[in-house]
Amino acid sequence: MSFVHLHLHTEFSLLDGACRINKLVKRVKELGQEAVAITDHGVMYGVIDFYKACKAEGIKPIIGCEVYVAPRGRTRFQKMHEYDSNFSHLVLLCRNEEGYRNLSYMVSQAFLEGFYMKPRIDLDLLKEHCGGLIACSACLGGEVPKLLSAADYDKAKEVALEMREWFGEDGYYLELQDHGIPAQRQVNAGLMRLHQETGIPLIATNDAHYLRREDAEMQDILMCIQTGKTLDDPNRMKFETQEFYVKSEEEMASLFPNCPEALENTAKIADMCNVEFEFGKYHLPHFQLPEGWTDGDAYFEKLCMDGFRWRYPAEPPEYLEKLRYEMGMIRKMGFVDYFLIVSDFIAYAKNHGIPVGPGRGSAAGSMVSYCLNITDLDPVKYNLYFERFLNPERVTMPDIDIDFCIRRRQEVIDYVSRKYGADHVAQIVTFGTMAARGAVRDVGRVLNMTYAEVDAIAKLIPSGPGALHITLEESLKLSKQLKDAYDEKPQVKKLIDTAKAIEGMPRNTSTHAAGVVITSRPVSDYVPLAKNDDLVVTQYIMTTLEELGLLKMDFLGLRNLTVLDDAAKLVSRSHPDFDPKKIPDDDPAVFQMLSDGKTSGVFQMESAGMTGVCVGLKPQNIEDITAIIALYRPGPMDSIPRFIACKHNPEKVTYKHPSLIPILSNTYGCIVYQEQVIQIFQQLGGYSLGQADMVRRAMSKKKVKDIEKERATFLHGDPERNIVGCAANGIPEDVAQSIYDEIYDFANYAFNKAHAVCYAVVAYQTAWFKCHYPKEYMAALLTSVLDSSDKVAEYIAECKEWNIALLPPDINESEADFAVSEGGIRFGLVALKGVGRSVINGMLEERSKNGPFTDFMDFCDRMFDKDLNRRVLESLIKAGAFDRMGYKRAQLMEVYGQVLDGIAASRKRNLEGQMDLFGMGGGEAEEAALPALHLPDVSEYPTQQLMSMEKEVTGLYLTGHPMDAYREAAKMVGAVTIGSILGDFGREDGPARYRDGEVVTIAGVISTYKTRTTRNNTLMAYVTLEDDTASMELLCFSRVLNESGGYIRENSAVLATGKISVRDEKEPQLMVDSIRPLGDLDGKAQGKPEKLWLRLPTREDPRMRKIKLALSFFPGESQAVLYFEDCKKRVGTRCMIHPALVQDLKERLGEENVVVK
Repeated sequence: MSFVHLHLHTEFSLLDGACRINKLVKRVKELGQEAVAITDHGVMYGVIDFYKACKAEGIKPIIGCEVYVAPRGRTRFQKMHEYDSNFSHLVLLCRNEEGYRNLSYMVSQAFLEGFYMKPRIDLDLLKEHCGGLIACSACLGGEVPKLLSAADYDKAKEVALEMREWFGEDGYYLELQDHGIPAQRQVNAGLMRLHQETGIPLIATNDAHYLRREDAEMQDILMCIQTGKTLDDPNRMKFETQEFYVKSEEEMASLFPNCPEALENTAKIADMCNVEFEFGKYHLPHFQLPEGWTDGDAYFEKLCMDGFRWRYPAEPPEYLEKLRYEMGMIRKMGFVDYFLIVSDFIAYAKNHGIPVGPGRGSAAGSMVSYCLNITDLDPVKYNLYFERFLNPERVTMPDIDIDFCIRRRQEVIDYVSRKYGADHVAQIVTFGTMAARGAVRDVGRVLNMTYAEVDAIAKLIPSGPGALHITLEESLKLSKQLKDAYDEKPQVKKLIDTAKAIEGMPRNTSTHAAGVVITSRPVSDYVPLAKNDDLVVTQYIMTTLEELGLLKMDFLGLRNLTVLDDAAKLVSRSHPDFDPKKIPDDDPAVFQMLSDGKTSGVFQMESAGMTGVCVGLKPQNIEDITAIIALYRPGPMDSIPRFIACKHNPEKVTYKHPSLIPILSNTYGCIVYQEQVIQIFQQLGGYSLGQADMVRRAMSKKKVKDIEKERATFLHGDPERNIVGCAANGIPEDVAQSIYDEIYDFANYAFNKAHAVCYAVVAYQTAWFKCHYPKEYMAALLTSVLDSSDKVAEYIAECKEWNIALLPPDINESEADFAVSEGGIRFGLVALKGVGRSVINGMLEERSKNGPFTDFMDFCDRMFDKDLNRRVLESLIKAGAFDRMGYKRAQLMEVYGQVLDGIAASRKRNLEGQMDLFGMGGGEAEEAALPALHLPDVSEYPTQQLMSMEKEVTGLYLTGHPMDAYREAAKMVGAVTIGSILGDFGREDGPARYRDGEVVTIAGVISTYKTRTTRNNTLMAYVTLEDDTASMELLCFSRVLNESGGYIRENSAVLATGKISVRDEKEPQLMVDSIRPLGDLDGKAQGKPEKLWLRLPTREDPRMRKIKLALSFFPGESQAVLYFEDCKKRVGTRCMIHPALVQDLKERLGEENVVVK
């Protein structure tokens, strides 16, 4: 080994380095090089991926980083542009573990303390933490090369000698680079002179940013994406030559023929660098015991036993035995501190009124978790197994994920940070990568193609739920149009090929939604840190942290826990003795509501498909809800019809052997849960629970050899493992074979029951509140979704179904959030545009302290000094907040400005009077009277204008909607909501239900329109149509205007049919084919739909199986007719025509192929 690349940037030098790690290591091996370094710019994101890839190929990994250093004489804490923007580069390589810890610490502090344009260390930090590191002078951006470029040789020499003093005789090197850049010749001459005069050794590096010379343009495009430039911009940041690639030893030797030692020294450095990572060894933090305790094990014993007596007052001996067994296993595995840590922060949350979920995942199968108050589900009651959580046959880190109220989740993380030290706790990084469509759009912009051209190509890439992670390679195989364009148009080929080259590369960082890491030593001793916004995050992703043996926990924010907490507080106002912990778990009214399909707003149950399963299954207990949650997934979904049939027809339930009855009776003879698989192996085959779980894992991972080998054990036993087998338990071989086959078929789909039960409990609780306290629940629900206009509209519609009125804001009744009022739900003030939190808090405080506001003047006077201004007052008037005082909005809109001016003048006179009293006048100060309120005699605004005002300041129509009179008529003709279209196209992963060019019918009220003349000298109109969910722009061309132009006027209710058009970055538009007045449909609205019509191209349509499945979820007596176009035949069946079913079918077949009439 005589040359090693020691200065190299991978894809984790985000949008700059273009060396993909896996390809890099293979390329290095091809070149016959035995080691390679990673030195990304200011970060260590890719270190572990790089390390593992190198080890896999037999290449020695050298861990390093090209750090940014604050200017000499400045510190990392100083951040003034004129002084601190001129940072320099320095390459640091780790000799050993000390070096890794020092580098990790410095890179972390660069983000936490030194970030200014880039993450920067300073010379003080470098001097203090240079142990175990080798430093190299870097590229032209390094401090020494900069000084040499500026012809300041003496200063360069001084700096180089200082570096050698810090890093040692064999710890500092001068980097020679030659990319054909003139400035490098001058710098290299200076470096050679330095070497000759000081003896500081030289190395040859190539600052590699890409693998091969031909990748230079791809890397250039990456830089353009980063800087927002195009390739034809002469002023863009770019590399001067195409020489920054991973060169062979021969190429490097030819660059420096007179300095062979510069290449040899790279190999010497590689020999000196020996960092090894240890995977699988745990680094658990130590639990901080309360005062008076010194023995963690004894404290664990006390908490478990106290919890056992609290959970099980009768103290059943068999339960105690199970607890003792679990405690023993936890001690044996060394996880006592883990359970104490989790128990402690959950206790903190519960003691501080922070809602915590009943459990999540397999941890709910642990009695220790239940007794420590980590979970709230009795594992015995629900037949849950500890071994599914912690398996004595396979010791792995426990994984307890906890759901907290989304509003207060951060308080728990802050508590953990305080308890263990802020430097011992961090959140976890995630990387956004360039997906297929995004890569095409990014590259298209850089290539300066028109948006229309790029958009057309991007749309040819398949999208939707089945193509979430589709690659360009796969897209070319699936999309004939894309492949044709690729083959026929050189520009498209270049676009796709370049996009393929960058596709999948990390583009940006963000923060994991839930993950938190807690360490025994400071986190930066193990992993480098960064900052995302104001959150400290690890630079390694979650799976890497787990491999390194660090304790990772998921602190999840669950919106529904916040909703439940808010609903309980609202209920407590009218029922002070209400205790949510005493909610019965077997309320027939709740199960009836779910069986009726009234699932909107119910956790886990509100999708169309889930609603259908509820209607078909008619759940009667939490076990049924648990089964629904477990079954409604790809795979097991196919068994739902059998499950429903067996529930309603007990004679259809069959068991292959009587031993299965106690195991499968709760699920009507069907295998649904992983726990049932474990139980079958244990009770029929004689396995231990741990052994049974190992087989279940093998089945779920489709390890065919292990599965077939295990079949013989299941049938006949294995004395070495003390497994007796089915035969010893009296089960015939053919029956045992059949049972094993069924387990194998379903083990891959079987769901973790512990997790399903936890969510079933939350689902039931949300349903209970909706059933018994619908106003309180819907108010809490609306507050929780204020950031989603679609959801707000959906839940307001649900309120109408329940005859709950949504009342406009009111200055004497409204609170910050949605609240319950005598007449319905009162709109929350936080949702008003232009009304800030400080005004709202001031209003609520004033009302609480001094009583309700008596009139408009009283409100303005009392609120004048609490941030009340014209904009706030106008918003309150437009929203109708003063309506109940008897004022007309039209009156207040004319006078509110004068009122505020009058109060301001009155306050000024009072202030002047006080000044007289204190020294100038001598008379007594009299408080100036408020100006009288003179209301003009004007008519109220028209209803339409009042509704428009409400929409302007709340985003919603509150006192009514222009569509109210037409909603039923629109439903009858199959009109879809505008919100459903916009919401679908607004999905991050592309539309799932609609597609560009699809024909749809929408209904709404025209809010605005304008006409213009086209290039062909014909007239067209842009029409804004609004329904009660959203608004959409319609494009009406001359033919439509000639036929229906008379219907296009403001406030006119119309039905529009046309094609969805998605272009540029605008929201979808509708290319209108026909418009007609909604009033024409009134006659049709009287009749009830009798038949469901479905159109399919052929009986062999692959969607048929799913259609039959969907219909089976809604058993009923209404007629459904399937029409097949190829043979022009109709086939009839029976079902319940439920809105959820119709919606589901429209999603599968398209709006135009599903009609109810």
